[in-house]
Amino acid sequence: QVQLVESGGGLVQAGGSLRLSCAASGRTFSRYAVAWFRQASGKERAFVAGVSWEPQHTYYGDSVKGRFTISRDIAKNTVNLQMNGLKPEDTAVYYCAAAQNWPVYLVDFWGQGTQVTVSS
Repeated sequence: QVQLVESGGGLVQAGGSLRLSCAASGRTFSRYAVAWFRQASGKERAFVAGVSWEPQHTYYGDSVKGRFTISRDIAKNTVNLQMNGLKPEDTAVYYCAAAQNWPVYLVDFWGQGTQVTVSS
């Protein structure tokens, strides 16, 4: 069993930055790939970024490439999402997810989500 808790969301102006964190519990967390998804109001949940287990490979959704960076600290059981150059269209609830497949296509565990709001 893996439990995920997101933090770091908030309100920021366009062009600003936020850093989201996903803290995980569970001894086997290091065996899971981790991804961030987001869901804007009235839209389907969409993939944002993912990081595999060791060795750490990463990949990104097209809309965030070059602006967002995902990183993983195995020792601290955390995965971070650094978001720079934020745009109003990045406004969404961001979810952390853990999966035993790579690239991530079937999620085993979800976090509760954290709201990110980007004002124009």
